[in-house]
Amino acid sequence: MQSGSVSTPFGRRPMTLALVKGQLQNRDAPADVSIDKWRVYRDICECRERLGVTDRSLAILNALLSFHPEQELTGGHPLVVFPSNVQLSLRANGMSGATLRRHLAILVETGLIIRNDSPNGKRYARRDKAGALETAFGFDLSPLVSRHAEFAAIAEDVSAKRKVLRLARERLTLLRRDVRKLISAAIEEGAAGHWAVIEAQFLALVARLPRHPLLATVTDIAEEMSILREDIINLLENQLIVENPSANDAQIERHLQNSHPESKSELEPGFETKQAAQTETKPQRRHEPLKAFPLSMVLTACPDIVDYGPSGTISSWRDLMAAAVVVRSMLTISPSAYRDACDVMGPENAAAVVACILERAGHIQSAGGYLRDLTRRAERGEFSLGPMLMALMHSRPVTARTG
Repeated sequence: MQSGSVSTPFGRRPMTLALVKGQLQNRDAPADVSIDKWRVYRDICECRERLGVTDRSLAILNALLSFHPEQELTGGHPLVVFPSNVQLSLRANGMSGATLRRHLAILVETGLIIRNDSPNGKRYARRDKAGALETAFGFDLSPLVSRHAEFAAIAEDVSAKRKVLRLARERLTLLRRDVRKLISAAIEEGAAGHWAVIEAQFLALVARLPRHPLLATVTDIAEEMSILREDIINLLENQLIVENPSANDAQIERHLQNSHPESKSELEPGFETKQAAQTETKPQRRHEPLKAFPLSMVLTACPDIVDYGPSGTISSWRDLMAAAVVVRSMLTISPSAYRDACDVMGPENAAAVVACILERAGHIQSAGGYLRDLTRRAERGEFSLGPMLMALMHSRPVTARTG
């Protein structure tokens, strides 16, 4: 067969310029190239979607390769196999004739094999007197040799992207589990917060996930799910801080009290007097709590906070502190800033300050920075909650104040 020759199909099957181009590019494999036929077959299976072939097409290719007697496909050697449709069907698990012909056409169109039809359309081979193959009419497997590097590169890329997708889906699965169980635990144990709204956000994210998602979709939803998870953790963490804001200080104080050995005072009678004098001269942080104001006064000055209370109402300081935790997250005040405010002002006053910030949210650029500034001023004794509450009360319309 002449190098670079083109074979046209038998009968009514049309010839296209795409088939001509494919034959010219792929028919004559380099003579010095030898590949394992099953290795290139595995690569094609890996990238079958990119190549546009189906599982049944691959079953036909597998059967064709099984008719090649050698394990290796070598360029420059005859690579034409010539089984009948009956033989092919038997090795393709009894595939029907019509299905067989359709998938053979797919293998030809995708350039994986080349038709080499005889004058009468039959598949056969002629041999010389020594039994060597002279001419064969059937399916040429030489494109598998000439394109093996292309198949290997595509298969490697597909495998790498599949791994990235698998890792992204694993991350999303873990995030979904965390968010679902955290919400369930908060609802079951009666934690303060708008859990119905948070659960609705979670369900909306899950509903956006299709049955077979692409990597970009999985990544976007995972990022949003991660943000929701962090918000839930911050909400629960802040609630625990509000419920017991001085637990750490009490533990440290007990530790310091228990760390003084009794034998020290017995051996040195003047030790306690000396230590008391040192304690008096050492500068200490201001621990005087801010003056507490009635809850009704706080709610009159800051009515907007009521919408964030449990069930939309605030009837106790506990309700106000729970609402403040929700508002803190909404105003993007960091947990550390709110924790410092609770330590310095007390949890009730810190919650009242957050309520005041909510009232003036449209006039404050950074709620977190403003709260930190108030905390520093309160620590120096330069801040009082009363003037802030009175200013908000006087700024409201007369009907609102009297009503």
